[in-house]
Amino acid sequence: MRLKNKTAIITGAAGFIGKTTAEIFRREGANVVLTDRDLDLLQRETKHFADEQTLCLQADVTSVEDTKQVVRSAEEKFGGIDIFFANAGIEGVSNPISDYSLDVHDQVMDINVKGIVIGLQSILPAMRDGGSIIMTSSIAGLIGSPVNISYSASKHAVIGLRRSAAIPAGERAIRVNSIHPGFVDSPMLNRLMEQRGDIDVVREQFVQKTKLGRLIQVEEIAEVVAFLASDASRAITDQAIVVDGGVSQ
Repeated sequence: MRLKNKTAIITGAAGFIGKTTAEIFRREGANVVLTDRDLDLLQRETKHFADEQTLCLQADVTSVEDTKQVVRSAEEKFGGIDIFFANAGIEGVSNPISDYSLDVHDQVMDINVKGIVIGLQSILPAMRDGGSIIMTSSIAGLIGSPVNISYSASKHAVIGLRRSAAIPAGERAIRVNSIHPGFVDSPMLNRLMEQRGDIDVVREQFVQKTKLGRLIQVEEIAEVVAFLASDASRAITDQAIVVDGGVSQ
């Protein structure tokens, strides 16, 4: 098992990528500390693997105190922290720049960017040497978008956070990488497609943009995260790992 005796914190764990990654982490032997703003939803989504290997906590990634409490709880239950999957995020809305709500922009930036900063400030100092931090970005962090400007801006910002955090983290052999999913067959993608018109038409447009001719499956993202969390990736840091079926190149 690649993650035996390791402990991972996963934010946004009630979401599609978060809960799927948690399942794979557990299968690979890790203890998992799962956090989400909606504790009821988190417990419903993870009830099939609720046991002593799993700790579910209500936490808002934009709250310093919530995040510090997550660290304390992880240390108390499992003795330490080896992996931080900074996965919490929201998509905002699909509107052109001229019509984009600044309130929505602030919310997207708070959760997608400030949330990671707070996580780094609270979790990185508590991590064991040789650990791994994985941040969820997106292909929107590599290319522009005329209708998802705040989401794209926030995911570009993740790259800057990764590059900056990798410097001090490297002194303790902690790797910091970002993962950049493409069009993942998920509820988030469905919400975005619905905002752009006929969902079947938009889905086909997205499929046509990929060189593999299909949407990415969530398990394919989670497996890459598990690799980055494992010691098999011990020579990989400050990298953008793109899992998009060939969209962004």
